[in-house]
Amino acid sequence: MNAAGLRRALVRPGGLWTSLDVVERVGSTNSDLVARAAELGEGAVLVAEEQTSGRGRLDRSWTAPPRSGLFLSVLLKPDVPVDRWGWLPLLTGVAAATGLARAAGADFALKWPNDLMVRVGGEERKAGGILAERVGSDGVVIGIGVNVTLREDELPVPQAGSLALANAVSTDRDPLLRALLRSLEDWYGVWRAANGDAHASRLQETYAAGCSTLGLTVRAELPGDRSLIGEAVAIDGDGRLVVTTPDGKDHPIGAGDIVHLRPNGR
Repeated sequence: MNAAGLRRALVRPGGLWTSLDVVERVGSTNSDLVARAAELGEGAVLVAEEQTSGRGRLDRSWTAPPRSGLFLSVLLKPDVPVDRWGWLPLLTGVAAATGLARAAGADFALKWPNDLMVRVGGEERKAGGILAERVGSDGVVIGIGVNVTLREDELPVPQAGSLALANAVSTDRDPLLRALLRSLEDWYGVWRAANGDAHASRLQETYAAGCSTLGLTVRAELPGDRSLIGEAVAIDGDGRLVVTTPDGKDHPIGAGDIVHLRPNGR
């Protein structure tokens, strides 16, 4: 990736992005940026050509061949009420999906809370994910991983996907990264201007419109080895997934693993 070209395109006076570094190899961009957060200002971006210990939600690993995807983390310091920070992973999902769709010419869907999905041969597959981590009292590091050029034989698991497998028009990573970060800057600015209000910024509406989880029967695997099955009916004002169980009760879910079920419940 062309670090100098990316900096010229993205780091500018008055803009969100204040620094951008591209490294050849790193364990985890999130871990490295978290470690350096105290010395960096808002808008620092760390991009890696390869991650050897990439992480996803629930301590899952994220692996991909070198130069096969977008592997990056950004440091944000939102001046909005802390109880609205939970929207940041969902905001990042919306920004990534909209920015990449324009640049790649591929359709994306959002699986709650933070998976980027593409269609490969008529099947919905995960092509990207987002991980947010609090840093100190005023910061959040958000990691984004997107499979770009992976072939079928390079996928870490059979249910994974990539832009190439989704027949994207472009898999050139530099313009894809520029589109993603510009979209994130735009969405973050609108959300911050609305003081983190997901309704006023239209973030809640836009996320729901692109969320493939809504309308499906799902199994929610919850903390404490609990689970429930029901229909995913809404995204509430706190970014939680509302699942209605067969007894008619609504369950707002703020944390957990969501499995999209087939009509037979399996």
